[in-house]
Amino acid sequence: NNYVNRYLLHGQTIEIIWTILPAIILLFIAFPSLRLLYLLDEINEPSITLKAIGHQWYWSYEYSDFPNIEFDSYMIPTNEISMDNFRLLDVDNRIVLPMNSQIRILITAA
Repeated sequence: NNYVNRYLLHGQTIEIIWTILPAIILLFIAFPSLRLLYLLDEINEPSITLKAIGHQWYWSYEYSDFPNIEFDSYMIPTNEISMDNFRLLDVDNRIVLPMNSQIRILITAA
């Protein structure tokens, strides 16, 4: 056949090797990383659990350990903010959480 390139060598085995070898290397990297990510995400005994519910224009918060504490947090309008507050970040009811303790935060949307 006149249309065959004489200088092209058919190295099918090397092509299979350099396709499968990077996949195996990626698996050896991915499995331990995913295991560590899973272990770091789990909190065994949190001292407090906060449930944050995102609505269209505000956030609702519930302290799951205390059944009667739940509140809504609305953004303060721009015309009511003083000069030392952050624009578009300041809210009327802020979350209060303890320092140096394990806290579980559950986030969902309504």
